Amino acid sequence: MWATEPSERGVAMVAGATPESYWLDRPGRPAPRSRHTGFATADLVIVGGGFTGLWAAVHAAEENPDRSIVLLEGDRIAEGATGRNGGFCAASLTHGLGNGIDRYADELPDLLRMGTETLDAICATAEKYGIDADIERTGELDIANFEWQVDDLRELGDEAARLSQPMEYLDVAAVQSRITSPMARGALFDPDVAMIDPAKLAWGLADAAESLGVHIHENTKALSIDKSGNGIRVTTGYGTIEAAKVLLATSASKSLRRKLRHWIVPVWDYVIMTEPLSPSQLADIGWSGREGLADSGNRFHYFRLTSDNRILFGGWDAHYFYGSDTDPRRTQHPEEFALLAEHLLQMFPGLEGIRATHAWGGSIDTCSRFSAFWDLGMNGRVATVAGFTGLGVGASHFGARTALDLLDGKDTERTRLKMVRSMPLPFPPEPIRSIGINITRAEFARADRNGGKRGLWLKGMDALGLGFDS
Repeated sequence: MWATEPSERGVAMVAGATPESYWLDRPGRPAPRSRHTGFATADLVIVGGGFTGLWAAVHAAEENPDRSIVLLEGDRIAEGATGRNGGFCAASLTHGLGNGIDRYADELPDLLRMGTETLDAICATAEKYGIDADIERTGELDIANFEWQVDDLRELGDEAARLSQPMEYLDVAAVQSRITSPMARGALFDPDVAMIDPAKLAWGLADAAESLGVHIHENTKALSIDKSGNGIRVTTGYGTIEAAKVLLATSASKSLRRKLRHWIVPVWDYVIMTEPLSPSQLADIGWSGREGLADSGNRFHYFRLTSDNRILFGGWDAHYFYGSDTDPRRTQHPEEFALLAEHLLQMFPGLEGIRATHAWGGSIDTCSRFSAFWDLGMNGRVATVAGFTGLGVGASHFGARTALDLLDGKDTERTRLKMVRSMPLPFPPEPIRSIGINITRAEFARADRNGGKRGLWLKGMDALGLGFDS
């Protein structure tokens, strides 16, 4: 079983770690752009400088070069979930195949095709604009660490075959030929996943957007949006912008549209990054295919190699803090870092003695169906896309394009999807929200201890279509 408490060796691994995202703590990080001041007008204002907002800026400028576009970021480009994730860029638009089967069975073949097209488009855009984001289309291995997970992965592999998906189940011998770990008892390989450097991709997209005429302002927090004549007034701390249309891409931050706050909760996820592995350490763990790795419990880890052979290791417990708290002080959680370090050593015992150089946390915008939703309001002039729940690196491209289609009133294959035209169930208000989420977290842990058997609480959540995940 996975350790439940931090160990001395886990504490030792993370004790000297820099309390910042590795992706953002590098000399290549661009200087912040100037904040917006005074009065301006624009055809389109995009609020949010993460992947969704950046993809929207590039798409909108490419589709209509004459459109005046302003992107506002309250902090710095990629400062939120975009610069704090693991860099897994999956083709899935539905938070994995299993969730897609459960929630979107009727249109899943189309969603799978669109997802693959989206991954191809992301790679093509990076090449088009010369963005060096260390993209490696390695695929992903979802690992069974315990016997009860083996059957689940086999069944998902059978479903993938039924849907003509190129996934492959690997038995214990096959997976051990790819990674050397006492915890690996089987795996499902998904080739449609790329490993990327998320910050480099975001910085490159910002440069691409500016090359297309988009005006980007950092350290410019949008405080409110209000109807103004036939448009929308966006008020910031230092000025206003009169916009014909607005696209909100604010992830786990509190939405400027009050009604949408019931559909999103911020989930906190924690990550450690090791020092570069030596050639002998790499040889000890295998992993020559450099696949992204994840395990298969209700609580799961995700881990991958960087371009300089560090290991990023994150996940496990998804934390929620009362009142949907996103205070920056939550980015540090020493006990969680030390537990992740112990789990990494359980996965790869030969790495004992390695040190983590960085440790950080960040909030993710989760919704009850685990995949993105869209909203169009204020007389069709304000579009929102949110709720990606941890697989937004790739899906944000699709989310942004679809939100622009909705804003522009286009009838497209994307806007006709039931997934796009429906909403998830909202979360209840506090204190019921916090009580329910924490019961769910405890039940996930209990299910993992009991061989994956879900109790009455989780079965009831499944029946209602409610969920909580990272």
